[in-house]
Amino acid sequence: MTKRSRVTDWLLLVTFPAFFFLWKLASFGLIGADEPRYAQVAREMLERHDWITPTLGGIAWLEKPPLYYWQAMVAYKLFGVSDWAARLPSVFDAFLLVLAVYWFLYRFRRGSELDGALICATSAGIVGFSRAASTDMPLTAMFSIAMLAWHSWFEDGSKKHLAGFYAFLALAMLAKGPVAPFLAIVIIGIFAAVQRSATVGWKTLWIPGIVIFCVIGLPWYVLAQIRNPQFFHEFIVEHNLARFGTNLYHHPEPFWYYIPVTLLGWVPWSIFAIAAIVWAARRVRRPDTDELNFFLLIWIAVVVVFFSISQSKLSGYMLPAIPAGAILAAQFIRNKLMDVSKPARLAIAGLDAVLSGGLIFCALVVQYLVVQHRVPWGAAMMPLVVAVAVAIAIFVLLIRSELRLWRMVTLVAAIVALAIGLRFGAQPLGETLSARPIARELERLDPHHLPVALFLVPRETEFGLEFYRNQIPGRYELGQIPDGEHLVVVAQGYPRGVAKTAGRQVVFLGNFAPQKLDFFYVPAR
Repeated sequence: MTKRSRVTDWLLLVTFPAFFFLWKLASFGLIGADEPRYAQVAREMLERHDWITPTLGGIAWLEKPPLYYWQAMVAYKLFGVSDWAARLPSVFDAFLLVLAVYWFLYRFRRGSELDGALICATSAGIVGFSRAASTDMPLTAMFSIAMLAWHSWFEDGSKKHLAGFYAFLALAMLAKGPVAPFLAIVIIGIFAAVQRSATVGWKTLWIPGIVIFCVIGLPWYVLAQIRNPQFFHEFIVEHNLARFGTNLYHHPEPFWYYIPVTLLGWVPWSIFAIAAIVWAARRVRRPDTDELNFFLLIWIAVVVVFFSISQSKLSGYMLPAIPAGAILAAQFIRNKLMDVSKPARLAIAGLDAVLSGGLIFCALVVQYLVVQHRVPWGAAMMPLVVAVAVAIAIFVLLIRSELRLWRMVTLVAAIVALAIGLRFGAQPLGETLSARPIARELERLDPHHLPVALFLVPRETEFGLEFYRNQIPGRYELGQIPDGEHLVVVAQGYPRGVAKTAGRQVVFLGNFAPQKLDFFYVPAR
């Protein structure tokens, strides 16, 4: 590779992830229950200068390990507490993952490094979770880097790569728990068994590497247990074993749930990922099979099957499979794409065009999907015409170039879709799903920052207001009614219930229509 091409690669490796991960990062506030909850836990740890015990509302909150919190604490220290800073750990980890994919392919499969890195950086799952204050991206990045380090050791025997495997696997365990080493053991075990090489498994058990893993990964667990005797039961029993084996946390989905979710996670590269999986699976028993492709197939299959067995399913669980699919797609594109038959070429071009057009369509109607959860027929006509025109243009370009323009047209479609989606979707998304506009409205009504209580509102609103106001809101329905003057955020339609529960006269201040909330002032007793 020439110096000029290396400069071009690095320019693309900086600009594309910067756009997809950072552009308009704070265009909408923290959404759902997890984002503001994780962000607030990190703030409380920073305020207490406590790097061991996560707390929420001053109470130990032991659901997740501390890697995300530690990263967010550093971001808060550098940039101040904000929703933007709360999302920076995921941005950083996603950048690290993309660079690791590039390095690995450059080192061992030169020629596919840029494609693999860009496919990974622009896959919907990676983009979505890189912009979220959650533990999913830290787990995915650390686990994926660990697996790439292991395969690097498998190929060249370098102990520094094996040391890297153990170090990043320990960080992955600090990101989300023992699921990371468990998945690694299963993937490596199956790979070694199919290779009929028990020595691969035994050589992986390298004493210095195990020491590295223990030194990095175990101290926090030990200290957390010492300081919080309930840690083992809450974290291991409830939030790992019970979450996997039961529907304790009410996230039931059908067994096949992760098949479409994983395919959506590879958008806009899903067609290439599917083609790569089929191509690699057909070559499994051939003597010239690339062992990396087989390793990636096992990696994807283990993640999807393992979490499909779980009784509690969330979309973020599939994320560790996305980098493996991105690398496999890059391998397929480099080794096979230009040699496929004409019917296969037409199929790939057509499906990729339809997928890219569909992506543009969804971006154009995103405000309806967010607010109404459907697209009115009248509003869908023009976006549909645009999407069809885009799909036809992409199909023609791909066919005329014999698929050589696959990277350009798919990347352009992804860039346009993200830009349009944020342009039209950020405001309705923030107004309907985030507590940030609610907190701003409360600030306008109450410049003195009175305490806030809640009545019959979702827990997402509770956690969001706790972060944006840095207060612990009481719940009227639980009898947590402040004695002094305060504000109450209420689900619309319960003014009498507020007055009756408070036992005082209340004053209606206004409402927030996008989330169907009313605001009341309650005087002191």
